[in-house]
Amino acid sequence: MTVDHPVGHNTLRGIALKIVSVAVFVGMQTCIKAAGAVPAGQIVFFRSFFAILPIIAFLAFKGQLATAFATKRPFNHIARGVVGVGAMGLGFFALTRLPLPEAITLNYAQPLLVVVFSSIFLGETIRVYRWSAVAFGLVGVLVVSWPELTLLNSDEALHDQEVLGVVAALIAAAISAVAMLLVRNLVQTERTATIVLWFSSTASVLALFTVPFGWQMLTPMQAALLVMAGFCGGLGQILMTAAYRHAEASVVAPFEYTSMILGVVIGYLVFGDVASLNTLVGGVIVVAAGIFIIWRERQLGLERTRTRRATPPQG
Repeated sequence: MTVDHPVGHNTLRGIALKIVSVAVFVGMQTCIKAAGAVPAGQIVFFRSFFAILPIIAFLAFKGQLATAFATKRPFNHIARGVVGVGAMGLGFFALTRLPLPEAITLNYAQPLLVVVFSSIFLGETIRVYRWSAVAFGLVGVLVVSWPELTLLNSDEALHDQEVLGVVAALIAAAISAVAMLLVRNLVQTERTATIVLWFSSTASVLALFTVPFGWQMLTPMQAALLVMAGFCGGLGQILMTAAYRHAEASVVAPFEYTSMILGVVIGYLVFGDVASLNTLVGGVIVVAAGIFIIWRERQLGLERTRTRRATPPQG
């Protein structure tokens, strides 16, 4: 999810909107997990299609619906959709097979991998501070996943749903990092509404191609939970966009990690998931690394601003 340039600065409101958006996204994950072992492609369809409804309602209210789909880069949007659907499908597969705190924590590998892939694919200069933070954060991811990954050497691994869930979550984080690079490219010319609507629409269509691979009849409760998950996904995107309009990204972004606290609490209250020591320790390491990267980005941004102001105009 990306944002347009901030138009108003009300830091406390931005932080509040971010925390609410995180809570709504955790609600989405809770609904998906509560729906049980539904095929990942089917979950992607419900998550994507029903997310469109609150987004369209919001754009209609703002008077921006008529031009929301307008783009000169349809193939870039479709490419982002294909990659995003792969990440979403694997992420939902992991979510239905892992305790909620563990699934949420492993997803934190994504921003760390964005740094790695930015260096590899975009040639961005990454200095020693951020490389150190990424390495530290990936150690945390390893701490969370280690109990399951050690089972990979045994014959039981292919039959252990949690092992498969951890592997899927890590691959999803990697693919999602690639998707974020595509979004960073799109945001240079496209509006947030256009990116979100194209993605949700593309994902809905692509998910239908998974019908032959085992969609199942849903109970009324499962259908209601998945529709609610989709609605929460769309609402969460609207709230997150609003958050970044009211405050700088470097201020708002660290509050993403409140999802770990919510995941631990909801996982215990709703599903009886008790966060393991590995998940808690690894989660703290990953969160610390992520916050350090955000802080470092802010410092570099301030340095660049000071340099620009100190440089006399040419000519």
